[in-house]
Amino acid sequence: MKKVSLEASWLRALQTEFDSDYMIQLGDFLRAEKQAGKTIYPASAQIFSALDQTPLDSVKVVILGQDPYHGPGQAHGLCFSVLPGVRVPPSLVNIYKELETELGVTMPAQGCLTGWTQQGVLLLNSVLTVEHGQAASHQGKGWERFTDRVISIVNEQRESVVFMLWGAYAQRKGAIIDRDRHCVLEAPHPSPLSAYRGFFGCGHFVEANQYLQQQGLDPIDWSLPAAAAG
Repeated sequence: MKKVSLEASWLRALQTEFDSDYMIQLGDFLRAEKQAGKTIYPASAQIFSALDQTPLDSVKVVILGQDPYHGPGQAHGLCFSVLPGVRVPPSLVNIYKELETELGVTMPAQGCLTGWTQQGVLLLNSVLTVEHGQAASHQGKGWERFTDRVISIVNEQRESVVFMLWGAYAQRKGAIIDRDRHCVLEAPHPSPLSAYRGFFGCGHFVEANQYLQQQGLDPIDWSLPAAAAG
């Protein structure tokens, strides 16, 4: 994985990771899977989309996910987000419901969240690839170590970032965050299995914007276009 096309500030911060043995082995694993005829999501050019779309020096909010979607045409490198024209997944529907409750934001009919990334929202999955139809198939291959490093870099190099940790998995992964320097918001996961246990009513989007404004930063405009261009 030494030859990686990545946004410049992240590439500088992560170059030693890409040069490390575990990432080289991860690259070998992904190549072998593709050579074996397996379909891997997202497309190679989109694996690092979360970092490409939200440079390190513009990160204001981090939302942590777990794995990419494993259905055709869904994953494009941003947690919870799907490509234009793809049905909005259940967890994202619940995120939209919470936004509508908190801020009166009209629920869009599409699930592409690039409007957030352009404002400094890092939509980071813990694992950045998956095999078609095989949920969690690339866990334990090295991605978790890589994304731990991403979180650590944000924690160390940025100030006053809002971390939204939804569900026990994200909360464990965010344990390293310095809560004196950053705002950490925790709630159950927005999936249909757990959203009613406290994700609904969590108030995170209002709280995030209040915190950013208290730090002298622009709030996030959480509204999204009703439909995205295909």
